[in-house]
Amino acid sequence: MATPNVHQGEAPRSLPRPQAKQKDAGLSLLFQRLIPYAFLLPGLLLFGVFVVLPMLYSFRISLYDWDILRPERSEYVGLGHYLDILNNGVFQRAALNTLLYAVVTVPAQMGLGLGIAILLNQRLPGQAFFRTLYYLPVITSWVIVSLLFEYLFNGQAGLVNYLLQQARLVDQPVRWLADETLAMIPIHLLGIWKGVGWTAIVMLAGLQAIPEALYEAAAVDGANAWRRFRFFTLPLLRPTLVFLLVVLTIGALNVYISGLLMTDGGNPLDRTHFVLTLMYEETFDNFEFGRGAAISYLLTAVVFVISLVQIRVLQRDIEY
Repeated sequence: MATPNVHQGEAPRSLPRPQAKQKDAGLSLLFQRLIPYAFLLPGLLLFGVFVVLPMLYSFRISLYDWDILRPERSEYVGLGHYLDILNNGVFQRAALNTLLYAVVTVPAQMGLGLGIAILLNQRLPGQAFFRTLYYLPVITSWVIVSLLFEYLFNGQAGLVNYLLQQARLVDQPVRWLADETLAMIPIHLLGIWKGVGWTAIVMLAGLQAIPEALYEAAAVDGANAWRRFRFFTLPLLRPTLVFLLVVLTIGALNVYISGLLMTDGGNPLDRTHFVLTLMYEETFDNFEFGRGAAISYLLTAVVFVISLVQIRVLQRDIEY
């Protein structure tokens, strides 16, 4: 019987222990799980330093009658700024203007965007040209288009007044931006015109994600264009519509540049303020940093609640 060849003085090799294998496997699995967080860590640190910490600090400011020159002498007022702002008539008017802006511009952008997306989804010549044409307002600066609309609706030499007078619809130039009610019209039109191109592109992406076979099967079953749109297009576009509704609502509630440049809050009456233009005025014109921070947090709370309600109510599974 053969015996194993073992050199003198050499210890026999021991087999690796099962506990060591399990430990190595556990460390390897832990290392693999930590790799994504290592890549996320730099971004999270930047987000924490430049977003989270300033937000917490601004909330602290909202609780004080803040003195920017001598913060240590700032007087603590608690929720006093919040209660005072909610009972302030100018803020209530600004909140109403902001909500009205969202109610008007968001459905208009979604309706027009869907119509344009359906047209752009057709196999027609010049698709790329028209897609670019509709998207140009989106990439144009808010400052530029606001000044453009301010010129168009100028009360003395505006192009809109000129066309209305030539068509004999008005006898005297309309003071669009000087009237607290009429001033909302050009601001709303600007918001719709500026955002409809982006809405159409997102809608177009949603339309192109719908399988063509569904439309073909529906056509074979005798469904006309309206029935295909109602029972196939709209239900399958639900995730896109919910996304657009939430994002457009958030953007509308944060309307700022157009209101600031076109009416400047309607001073001295302060009747055409939006929430953010009022916040800017309180913070940088009146140097009421505590009130300005409180306004920003009130707007944040409203945006969060509205977005949460929209997602909970409208988002549901698609049934094929």
